[in-house]
Amino acid sequence: MRQLSETDRDALRIAQDPRFPRWLEQITATGGCSHPVHLSGSTTTLDGETGEILHHYDTRNEPGERLLIRCRNRRATVCPPCSRLHAGDTYHLIRAGLLGGKNTPTTVRHRPRLFITLTAPSFGPVHRAGERCRPRRDGGLCPHGLPLGCGAVHAADSPAVGRPLCSECYDYTRHVLWHAHASKLWDRFVIDVRRRLASTAGLVQSRFAAHARLSFARVAEYQKRAAVHIHAVVRLDGPNGPSDKPPAWGTVERLTDAVRASAGRVLVRTPYSPAVGELTLNWGEQIDIRSLRSDGDGPDDDAVAAYVAKYVTKGADETGAGTDHKVTTWDDIATAPVSEHVRTLMRACWRLGGLREYEPLHLRPWTHTLGYRGHILTKSRAYSTTYAALRAERSDHVGGSESSDTITDSHWRYAGSGHSPGGALIAAGVAEDLAVSRELSREAAQRPGGSHG
Repeated sequence: MRQLSETDRDALRIAQDPRFPRWLEQITATGGCSHPVHLSGSTTTLDGETGEILHHYDTRNEPGERLLIRCRNRRATVCPPCSRLHAGDTYHLIRAGLLGGKNTPTTVRHRPRLFITLTAPSFGPVHRAGERCRPRRDGGLCPHGLPLGCGAVHAADSPAVGRPLCSECYDYTRHVLWHAHASKLWDRFVIDVRRRLASTAGLVQSRFAAHARLSFARVAEYQKRAAVHIHAVVRLDGPNGPSDKPPAWGTVERLTDAVRASAGRVLVRTPYSPAVGELTLNWGEQIDIRSLRSDGDGPDDDAVAAYVAKYVTKGADETGAGTDHKVTTWDDIATAPVSEHVRTLMRACWRLGGLREYEPLHLRPWTHTLGYRGHILTKSRAYSTTYAALRAERSDHVGGSESSDTITDSHWRYAGSGHSPGGALIAAGVAEDLAVSRELSREAAQRPGGSHG
């Protein structure tokens, strides 16, 4: 007879507890969250006029005297159930800015809209997938004696893809400092697009906001070479935002020209360093701009929303461009589960972070992301709805919202997080069952006669 593992024994202990059904209800309510937050406390809902207690909830009546809530981690490598929920919210957030809905008018689909990709510049030649990697006829060598070309054909999943032909020639310092300034480079790009639109329309640049508004939502993605590039939806509205038509001069063609020109023009300079000097940073030469048209002649809006949602749940561990866990010492870098290329970037980030002139960049705390400290997804205020609004809508749909004439008195405190080994096993099973149920429901809705609501 097979001896039960510690995890199996723990799962059996939980299942035999008299309060297991209620515990399972909590796990199901969190969607099988891999690392739930434990809260203890109470909430009381009172009638605003009479003071009568309408509802009282206290965790003292719960298993372990705790309430479990979702961790809401976006990374699929950390919590698959919460990352799926985050991806769904991102999909609706992006889609609302393309097609309307979620309190965004449907007329936005008729605005000038672009889906753009901005890349990092080259920091040195790296191996590429597809056809012959880097064919050269002269067979030249770099200053360190390594071939300047590569005639191999690498598969897309080859470990060589994205790694430098010569690590000594690769500019790791510029790579890290570019990451540290990428968000500032994006901000200057957006400002310059507005300025160029104003100039081409014959407006004083400071008056642009009185005539039009530029809205966007962007997501950062690590490439195989461990450099971030940006996917973004850019939309041109009238001065009052989504409900307002842009001026007659606000065309797709003019927006495209402004985006292309600004991407090739904007610069950011690093702080001067005696060890490094002052570097000038810019976007890469590879720029992709696609018009999103309401007549269907362009990328599908739903596909764009799904594309962005897919990347927002990817952590550094999954892409191989860093790690989702912070490093706190130089020795942590040596044990990080990353390639040697990424490890060298992490070391460069740590070394640069020790220079006084780069202290404002907070490089050491962001060594695990190779110096990039921007949010994975960022949007302008008027683009569409917010994550908070989507979560509130979901909460109202599941549990109902409180009446405006009630008063809620709540007292909560943090009481821990995570699962025991057996609890984690049961939660993973719940998450899998819920995922299968969703897939079956989706397939049923797609069959002839099925519900598409």
